[in-house]
Amino acid sequence: MSRKLPVISGEKMVKILAKQGFEIRRQTSGHIVVQKEWRVFAVPLHNELKKGTLMAILNQADITVEEFKQFFN
Repeated sequence: MSRKLPVISGEKMVKILAKQGFEIRRQTSGHIVVQKEWRVFAVPLHNELKKGTLMAILNQADITVEEFKQFFN
């Protein structure tokens, strides 16, 4: 499987995280804070997440690139 990441918006990322059991804690002007157990982090509501930002979110959520691609499709 290719390691290339798909282009995704912040809103769609939040929906994918919600399917994985993350709950929305609060929304500030441009970010949504999500939580699952002890993991708490913010997802920016950009039209297109940068690759580094997407990788940081996946690392914080403890989701591998391969798992993410399965959820994305």
